[in-house]
Amino acid sequence: MKSGLLNLQKKNSDELKKLEDKIEDAVKNFGDTEVREASLAKADDLCSIGAREGAESAYRATNEKTVSLGHRIDLALTLIRVGFFYNDQDLLKRNFAKAKSLIDEGGDWDRKNRLKVYEAYYLMSNRNFEDSARLFLESLASFSSEELFDYKTNVSYTVICSIISLDRVSLRTKVVDSPEVLTVLESLPTLDKLLNCFYDSEYKGFFLALADITEEMKIDRSLYRHVAYFCREMRAKAYAQYISSYSSVQVKSMANSFGVTQEFIDKELSRFIALGKVDCRIDAVNQIICTIRPDNKNAQFIHTAKQIDILHNRLEKLSRVIHL
Repeated sequence: MKSGLLNLQKKNSDELKKLEDKIEDAVKNFGDTEVREASLAKADDLCSIGAREGAESAYRATNEKTVSLGHRIDLALTLIRVGFFYNDQDLLKRNFAKAKSLIDEGGDWDRKNRLKVYEAYYLMSNRNFEDSARLFLESLASFSSEELFDYKTNVSYTVICSIISLDRVSLRTKVVDSPEVLTVLESLPTLDKLLNCFYDSEYKGFFLALADITEEMKIDRSLYRHVAYFCREMRAKAYAQYISSYSSVQVKSMANSFGVTQEFIDKELSRFIALGKVDCRIDAVNQIICTIRPDNKNAQFIHTAKQIDILHNRLEKLSRVIHL
């Protein structure tokens, strides 16, 4: 075991020496392009063997020798992938800002689209499913970020982010009927069942698929931290979708629809009602769930009144400053 490790270290050291000699030769005998390519080869080699600090330093040195805007964007994307691997938020933020700035200077369409996928993945990893879904959907038809993950994984992430964040109409038009999603969804049976059972209101199948998809999410390095949140939010969405179809429904009937006990439904709904995620009340005596229709006009009036109060306070502060 020890001898194998020593051999591997020697092999890495020898390869690194060759690359450094190549850089030195390029500096002495060739131009800037050859120096850049040799420096990039060294950076990629250090990255491949897990020498993080050396790789980051080598990529920065390569960037200093890079004139082409496209190649500088590629280096920023590479450092973003390093940030993903090590979950380095600071490295990610710095290089996302750099990549966006370079794209604004005149990045080509392909790199713009790749950056969208990178940002969608970053937002998903940080539980911003709504913005992540928007970016994934925008880049779905022209996905080219194979260096990050394959197209099948891209569709999987798109569906997961969309199902938790989109309303029913948007989910139908952008995901359920999407040709790009449909071509891949057959190879993702659990996700296929989750999406279609949720949309078709087949709640028993939805609950079973939800249990299965959470097990798959637990082994995903970006989604495992959000399993409990995803499961909770999807249950709340399913309950709200079911209840919105009725003015009132028996607890027993709802429990049968979801394939669970009445006690479970009672406990779940009580929790989500308290959190404001489901608009209903439970008549415990008659074992009936009554839907509460939200008063949109009243909500708009309250929102407008709050905005008026905020504006009034700002005007008062401004008037005091002017008088001073």
